[in-house]
This record gives sequence, structure tokens and C-alpha cells, in this order.
Amino acid sequence: MALIAINVEEIGATGLAWLLFTYGFVLFKASNLISEGSDLLLLVPSLAGLVGGVVLPLLGAVPDGAIMLFSGLGDLETAQDNLSVGVGALAGSTIMLITLSLSFSVLAGRVNVVNGVANYKGKPKLDASKTFFDSLFTTGVSISPQVNKGSLIMMITTVSYLIIQIPASFLTDVDFRAVGKEEKYWALSGLIVCVASFVAYLVLQYKMSINLENFDKMVIGMKQALDNGKISLHTCLFDFIVGLQTWEKQSSSRDLGVEPKFLDSEDRLLLGVKTFEKGYPLLTALLQGPFNKYDTDKSKSLDRFEMKVCLMDLNLANIDEFVDGLMEEFDSDNNGTFSLDEFVHATYSTFKSEYSKGSFNSKKISSTSAEILTAEENEEEEEIPEEFLDLSPDAQQSAIKKRAFSMLIIGTILVVLFSDPMVDVIGEIAQRTNISAFYVSFTLVPIASNASEVIASQFYAKKKTSKTISVSLSALEGAAAMNNTFCLAIFMALVYVRGLAWQFTAETIAIIVVQIIVGIYLRQKIITSFSAYVILLLFPLSLALVATLESFGFD
Repeated sequence: MALIAINVEEIGATGLAWLLFTYGFVLFKASNLISEGSDLLLLVPSLAGLVGGVVLPLLGAVPDGAIMLFSGLGDLETAQDNLSVGVGALAGSTIMLITLSLSFSVLAGRVNVVNGVANYKGKPKLDASKTFFDSLFTTGVSISPQVNKGSLIMMITTVSYLIIQIPASFLTDVDFRAVGKEEKYWALSGLIVCVASFVAYLVLQYKMSINLENFDKMVIGMKQALDNGKISLHTCLFDFIVGLQTWEKQSSSRDLGVEPKFLDSEDRLLLGVKTFEKGYPLLTALLQGPFNKYDTDKSKSLDRFEMKVCLMDLNLANIDEFVDGLMEEFDSDNNGTFSLDEFVHATYSTFKSEYSKGSFNSKKISSTSAEILTAEENEEEEEIPEEFLDLSPDAQQSAIKKRAFSMLIIGTILVVLFSDPMVDVIGEIAQRTNISAFYVSFTLVPIASNASEVIASQFYAKKKTSKTISVSLSALEGAAAMNNTFCLAIFMALVYVRGLAWQFTAETIAIIVVQIIVGIYLRQKIITSFSAYVILLLFPLSLALVATLESFGFD
């Protein structure tokens, strides 16, 4: 029985369409709440590794998983019929993410490709004068080792489908109960493999989270939150130092077999230099926006006055003495100003020292800095939400956690409440239109349940850097792997516990074939625009494949 009890059989066509739109909109909002809550937790250094590798992919699969779960509940006859809705959601979600979303990400993030190398450093990154046909093979994106590994994991996890598909291939009894009885222990085997793969995937993701590539994700989240006014620069820098020091500790423990505090002074110095070299590009990206903000005269440098305003906003004490010390130590060309490079070095050194001493100032932002800003700047809206504005870094972290967990809880509750009635509506639409419930859910459900992943992948890709395209594509691969393990495990449990029948050979073939083809593309070093359009076509072709296989008697 649906948690929101509405008898869809008694509702007219207009009312049914309105319910579909309403439930879809609620699931869309719930999915976004889960995604935004997960992204906020990436700003908490102590949780970033766990969130990026475990919580985020798991919660991203919750909307699809809930729809699949509720499709197999209710009385047995109805559950067997509704199982097509769940399979359609599984197939549509997986295929849409790695075809439509992935190709859109490639097209949004593409740059010029010269001699087989993506041009992320040159200007312009993308030559707008090229014709459509010229750009097909001369623009694209680079594929990082992280994405290469992710594609391999995605393809390996499709093995779970084959276990249940073995009996489904030769069982031809028209009575689903008889088929379900024969498939029961195959489903149990599949469930065990899915759960084991799911756990292995989470463990692998968590271990990978200590790598700097996953630290990238946290910094990108910081920058997005900073640009949107969700967090202060002071807290961003605090989080960055904490995250980088955590990476340094984990890296030294893994590579050297010893923690930094047990190294001698020379080795510790070398490790510190290595850590800064690793973090420098990320810190530069993070500080570019604030540097431009404080560069009020647009000279591409900060003079003593502008640096003083910056330090006041960062709550650092003894400002005049501090500026003099920084000028003496980091003004390498002795011109009395800070370039971006000098600003990055000075800021990193300052905050690392403050972090080491545990002396981050938790005072409110100095009112003096506001007094010396220009009148035009004072008229700008506050960058930080009111509830975060006067908080210390520790308090901001607590506020971030509170907001993030609130989003996650509310989003998950909405998903649980509205997934069941959504299944009922889709089943009713399929019955009235005489269209298979699989096709209806394949096309409609992913739009609502996976909107957040699509939006997030596009956001990262549009930045046109090798790191952000890697984040974008890795997220889509991860979502597919979660569907192959977490979501498929739900189906295996339904078949085993309830005695339902897995009769979806055509759909299974389509899911596996598409993932193998896309996985092969992602094993390359470059994906061109032409390849992106080929991957895009796989979405409608997968539907055609299912229809063709069914016409030949599969299922």
C-alpha cells in the first residue's frame, strides 16, 4: 500500500498527468536536496573522504533504489507487474547517466585537441571559429587515470546481472510463480555478489579518498560554496589547510610508513615542500576569486592597502606588522605589491602557521575593514548568509553539518514518501496507454531521480579543466556502478524474498551492452566531440535494442 494513499484507478487523465508532474517534481527536489547536502559535507575535512567516497554515491542512488523497492511491494500479482517499472527506472537511470549526461558533459567541457592532446592551458581553450564538422575530431576532453579506473569498475560490476540472467535465459514457464521459485537461489547468489561488490566499491572509494584527486573534489566544492556565498574565505582557507595536512599525514603514512611527527626535521621539511607543491594548483584556483575581489584597482596585484583589507577580513591580528612581515618575506620582486603567486604563498604560509599554533582567530569580522572599503563595495550584498556571517570557523563547520544533515534527512524522507505513489502512477499510465511500464519508467523516472547528477556533472564540466572534467565523468561512472550493485541488490532481494520472477533478458542485454561500449570509450586517453555524439545516440538505440529483442521473443 502506498504511504500516500490515492487510488489512481479512479482519477481521470488530467488528474493522472498532474499527479505524475507533482510526484516527479517532489522527487526532483528531494534528489537535489540529497545532492546539495552531500556537497556541503564535502566542505568538512574530517568527513570529506568518507562523504566523497561513500555517502555521496550511496545517497545519490537512494531515489532510484526507493522506486525499485516499492515496485516489488504490495500483493504478488501487482508487484510482478510493477517490477517492470523498477527495471525501467534501473535501466533508464543507468543508461541516461552514461550516455546523455556523459555526452553533454564532454560537449560542455570540450577544448581544442592538438596532436592527440587536450589543450587546457592555451588560450582560447576552444576555438569558436571552427565549423561543426571541423570540431568533431579536433575538440574533446582528456580522460584521467581516475576515469580509466572508474570505467573498469563500472564494467566489472555488470557481472552481477549475468548471475540472475542464467536461469532467466532458459526458464520459459508462463507462470511467474513457477519461474520465481526456480530463480530463488540464483537470486540469493546474485544478492550476495551485489552486496559484496557494493561493500568492495565503498571500501575502494574510501581508500581512494586519501589521494589528492579526491581532495580536488573538496576544493571544487569549497570554491563553489565560496562563490555562492555559503561559506567565508576564512573558513575555506581553514578547511583547505586541514584537508591538505590530512592528506600529508595519510600520504606519508602510506608511502613512508611513518607519520610526519616522527620524521626528522629534514625529511619533515621535504614532506612539507611536497605537500605545498601538490596543493599549490588547488589553492591558486581557490584564491583567484578573492584575489580579484581585493584587487580594487584591477592592477593584477595587491598593494599594501589592499592586502591590509584582505587580512582584516581574515580576522588576523596586528595587521600593520603582519603586512610588513609578509612584504619582507614574500614580495620576491621587491616592488611593494603581491602578485597572485606571491599572494598564494603568503596566504598558505600564514594559515599553516596559524593552524600549527591552533590560534585561528574566532572574533567577528573586523568592522575596520568595512570602514576602509569604498562606498561602491559597501553597497554590494553580503557574500555570507546571515546565520554564518559572525561565526568562527569551528561554528561555521557545525552550521554546515547541521544544514547538510537536514537536507539529507528531508530529501530521503521525501523520496521514501513519494516513490511508492510514483510507481502506482507510472503503472496506471502504462496500462491506459497500452505501453509497457518499462518504456514509461525508462524515459520518465530518470528525469526526476537523476536531475541532481546531471546538473552537477554539467557544472563541473563547464569549467573546462582536466580536474573538473575528471570529477564530472567519475561521478557518472560511480552512479552507474552504484546501480549495478546497490540498486540491483534490491531486485535480487525482492526475487529471493517475495518469489518474484526476473524476466527481463532484453533489458539486461541493453544495460550491459551500453555500459561495455561506454566503458571502452572511457578507457581511451581522449574522447572527441564525435565520440560524444556516438555515445549520445546510444540512449535511443538502447530502447530500439530492447524492442527488437522483445520482438524476437526475448521475455
